[in-house]
Amino acid sequence: MAITFNVEKLAKIRTPFYYYDTNILRQTLSAINTETEKYGNYFVHYAVKANANLKVLKVINEAGLGIDCVSGGEIEQVLKAGFPANKIVFAGVGKSDWEIELGLEKGIFCFNVESIPELEVINEIAARMGKVATVCFRINPNVGAHTHANITTGLAENKFGIAMDDMETVINLAKTLTNIQFKGLHFHIGSQILEMDDFVALSLRINEIQDKLESAGLPIEIINVGGGLGVDYADPQANPIPNFADYFATYNKYLKLRPGQTVHFELGRAVVCQCGALITKVNYVKSNTLQSFANSEEAGVKKFVIVDAGMTDLIRPALYDAHHKTINLTADQQSATETYDVVGPICESSDVFDKGIQLPSTKRGDLIAMLSAGAYGEIMASGYNCRKLPVGYTSDEL
Repeated sequence: MAITFNVEKLAKIRTPFYYYDTNILRQTLSAINTETEKYGNYFVHYAVKANANLKVLKVINEAGLGIDCVSGGEIEQVLKAGFPANKIVFAGVGKSDWEIELGLEKGIFCFNVESIPELEVINEIAARMGKVATVCFRINPNVGAHTHANITTGLAENKFGIAMDDMETVINLAKTLTNIQFKGLHFHIGSQILEMDDFVALSLRINEIQDKLESAGLPIEIINVGGGLGVDYADPQANPIPNFADYFATYNKYLKLRPGQTVHFELGRAVVCQCGALITKVNYVKSNTLQSFANSEEAGVKKFVIVDAGMTDLIRPALYDAHHKTINLTADQQSATETYDVVGPICESSDVFDKGIQLPSTKRGDLIAMLSAGAYGEIMASGYNCRKLPVGYTSDEL
């Protein structure tokens, strides 16, 4: 089932805005639960950094998922959405004191700790508050992922996690701290990963680590493998649900667990990406004669579709050279296609959504949808150029 649009209703809303098809979201959540139920000891925490829209969060909460937060603000948002605190894991390389205090006060499930200094601060704060903090240590496994360089997180050169050489030291330190309860290990190698071999490599590395810790007499209760499963940006309508079956089966096949261990996942993009679209309106269609430019070696006309959404609303193309499939919702779909660059109104040369794409003949006022925008879309919007933040609507309310 592909994302659907009620164009008549969408046309009444001021653009640009985000639209979330909750049918797709609920199908995605159902697929996750169907697959994890096969294994019994698999628990999924939704990575709220992908999308913190309150209406979207409430649908995810209904499905029973836990939550992965990376800030105090995210903790506050998910509690507002109704998630129980004991399903929250709190990650992040630079937790502030007030954020740690909030997590301890609310009684979150676990802190994913990324350094010895952070561990010591959490212990100090917990002691002052009369609390015991449950922690897992984020280990940098030095495992690469086939993805964009800006979203790899598991290499030794990245800022995230504790080096494997320091792993035993930090575990032994934790055992001496009276306000720390050590539970397990946390890993995350990157995002938008489509090759299962990357998850195989992580599993094999975790097996090596477990063998080493077991021989040192350091048992582990929790294995948190992070997230990273990618989605189909090229043809989202044909593939709206990620391949959860292969994803979870890969870990089941290659990850060697000890009796009583639980496996935790932190999926973000794979949960919400395909249910969302950025809806924008065409302000102008502009033509430039290429021969008029001194450096042009090509004759002809370059056509620009200038929309009212910009990189302030969807920054991924400018930040990651990301591609979002663009469709014209209101044009005559039987008309001849033309070649366009789709661009925004921001005063930056990088404010370009796509180049040289085929669309039906497009005119001022047409409604454009940029698909696969449910993850890292609305949540990364900014007020640059004093623009208003886009509003997010769900199909449930339209």
